[in-house]
Amino acid sequence: MTYCVGLKIDRGLVFMSDTRTNAGMDSISTFKKMHVWEEPGERVIVLMSAGNLATTQAVVSLLDERTKAIGDRHATLLETPSMYQTVRMVGDTVKEVIASSSPSGDKADSYFNASFILGGQIKGSAPRLFMIYPEGNFIESTDDTPFFQIGETKYGKPIIIRAYEKTMSFAETVKLLLVSFDSTLKSNLSVGLPLDLLFYEKDAFKVSLKKRIAQDDQYYRTISDGWSSALKAAFASLPDFPE
Repeated sequence: MTYCVGLKIDRGLVFMSDTRTNAGMDSISTFKKMHVWEEPGERVIVLMSAGNLATTQAVVSLLDERTKAIGDRHATLLETPSMYQTVRMVGDTVKEVIASSSPSGDKADSYFNASFILGGQIKGSAPRLFMIYPEGNFIESTDDTPFFQIGETKYGKPIIIRAYEKTMSFAETVKLLLVSFDSTLKSNLSVGLPLDLLFYEKDAFKVSLKKRIAQDDQYYRTISDGWSSALKAAFASLPDFPE
C-alpha cells in the first residue's frame, strides 16, 4: 500500500509520499515513490505513484529514458510546452505500460493498476497539479479541490480537509501533512517511513526543498507525540454523554 499527497497553496506546491511496499507481511521493502525532473530556470515536474510496483516503475523508467534518448521519436518531459501536455504524455505512457502488461490488452486490469499525482510548473504558466487514473485520463486541482491523495487515503483525508487553508505557509503545510501521514501510519501497517517531502515555490523553477524524513527525525517525533497528546486533551475536554 502507499500514501501520497500533492497539495497546492498560494506559495506553490507541496508533495509528500511514503516509501513502503509490501507483498504480504513477510515481504516489506522500501522504494521511492516520488520522482523529479528539473531544468533549473525553465521547469520542475514532480510525479508520485501508487499501485502495482512493476507498472509504476515501468512508467517512470519510460519517461526517464525518453528524456535521455536523443533523437527518439517520442516527446519528453523536458520538452513539453505546458503542464497540460505533460500530463497527457504521462497518461499516454500509463496506458501504454498497462496495455503491454495486461492480458486483456488496453483494459486497466486491477492487478496492473497504478495511479499518479503530477505537479509542477513550466515557464510561461502557473503551477498546476493533476491526478492521473489507471486508464490514463486525469483531473486537475481547483480552488474547491486543492489537493490530491493516492493510495491509502481514508485515514489522513479528514485531517487535511479540516485544517487546510490556501494561505498556509510552507512550514504550516508540512505540519499538516505530517499529522495526516502519522495518522495513516498508525492505522495501516502497509504505509511506512521514511517519508519523502518536496516543496516547490511558485515561479522558482527549481526545487525549493527536498528532504527524507526517517523514524528518528526529531521534528517528526515532536509532531507525532504532540498530535497524540492534543487528541487526548481534546477528548478529555469534551462533555460526557448525558445519561
